[in-house]
Amino acid sequence: MIDRRNFLAQGGAGLGSLALAMMLHEDSQAQTGGSIQVLHHPPRAKRVVQLFMSGAASHVDLWDHKPMLQKHHGEKSDFGEHVEAFQNGLGPWMKSPFAFSPYGESGKMLSEVVAPLGACVDDMAFIHNMIGKTGVHSQATYLQATGFDRPGFPGMGSWISYGLGSANDNLPTFVVLPDHRGFASNGPKNWGSAFLPASSQGTAIFPQRDNPIEDLSARSNYVTESGDKAGLELLARLNEQHRAQRPGDSRLEARIRSYELAAKMQRSAPAALDITAEPQHILKMYGLDRPGATYPSEINRAEEAEYFGRKCLIARRLLERGVRFVQIWSGNDNGFPRRNWDSHEDIERDHGPLAHGMAVGTAALIQDLKQRGLLEDTIVLWTTEFGRMPSTQGSKGRDHNPYVFTNWLCGGGIRGGISYGPSDQWGYKPLDRDSPTQVYDVHATILHLLGIDHRQLTVRNEGIDRRLTDVHGHVLEKLLA
Repeated sequence: MIDRRNFLAQGGAGLGSLALAMMLHEDSQAQTGGSIQVLHHPPRAKRVVQLFMSGAASHVDLWDHKPMLQKHHGEKSDFGEHVEAFQNGLGPWMKSPFAFSPYGESGKMLSEVVAPLGACVDDMAFIHNMIGKTGVHSQATYLQATGFDRPGFPGMGSWISYGLGSANDNLPTFVVLPDHRGFASNGPKNWGSAFLPASSQGTAIFPQRDNPIEDLSARSNYVTESGDKAGLELLARLNEQHRAQRPGDSRLEARIRSYELAAKMQRSAPAALDITAEPQHILKMYGLDRPGATYPSEINRAEEAEYFGRKCLIARRLLERGVRFVQIWSGNDNGFPRRNWDSHEDIERDHGPLAHGMAVGTAALIQDLKQRGLLEDTIVLWTTEFGRMPSTQGSKGRDHNPYVFTNWLCGGGIRGGISYGPSDQWGYKPLDRDSPTQVYDVHATILHLLGIDHRQLTVRNEGIDRRLTDVHGHVLEKLLA
């Protein structure tokens, strides 16, 4: 017989042991590398490119033509309700400084600064009634990149990497091409793996830098190629011995795979990043044949085209080599003149070069994928954290607008030449405020096209079945071909 105190102590310890065992099991599962191979239906796509405009690109100055702004330009803005502005951007209505024209058989109206994409509009589906949850850059960026407006959650590329696995064992499944001038809000946390296996996180590559992938190869005068190889072989043997003594610990397995991938990348990555063998007409298509002006005296369109176009060409080379998810960033979180889309002071000055450079590279990527037969099973997603107000901030800028903005998709089973979910006459909120589109719907649609039911791709973390779309999201059936 034992007294009550000892009974409760032993019972509590037993329950604690069970809880600890469950936590260790969940952690072990989360650390396991590789794919869970969860194809729930036949896929339409195999890979994704996400183009992320950091700083909040203005929908009403690029894709969402608003004649009413031109008609009432300079008049006092009246939103018909109290507006929670981020700064002081509730000045008069302001027309776009850029002219709009129709393109393609669909007659889609595009701004002159994204005119290169006019050749692609019949392959593109525009979503003009996107809404966010916040006008704060960091939170809104998290929401678009990870499905949650706070840190600690995997990026969309990590979920796809985890769900589908690698199509090329010599390259990462998820590659990120940041703006080489600096990171966007949140930096690498936007493409981290969080509670998913570390092997599913994004690998950052900077094509414009002398050393595009940090620490990929031994950079020393006294380390020879043969010595480096012998060191890696010794490390592999030691890891195998360690793993043999701990058969139940899958975390080591994931770490070993990451080392093996790094070794394979030493051979494969340089070839993927080398564009010198590309034909001249391809380089010209991507805007890589025009010298630009010197920074920071002038923000030059040709130079922006080179910056973004190079990343787009590298993306194509990675995709055709089996990389599942490539994320391309435009804009960083600091510096003046602005190198991002956060155009509080001057829309024409900031958006003009950035948008032109983005459009040249993106149009080339879409057309290049199409001529190679890759667009039919590659999804291209263009996004930004929120839009900008139809009224002025100062005399030339626009404030944040999380109430409505634009995304677009093409390829990979997307029906082209359409515009879905209009915004209101000003571009202030969705025309139908009861049926907006959220990031969860875009994520659900992309997973659907990849053969994944977004409700079933889950990982248990801290007692909760987590998923990319949280508890939301529905497939946008009208966007499907």
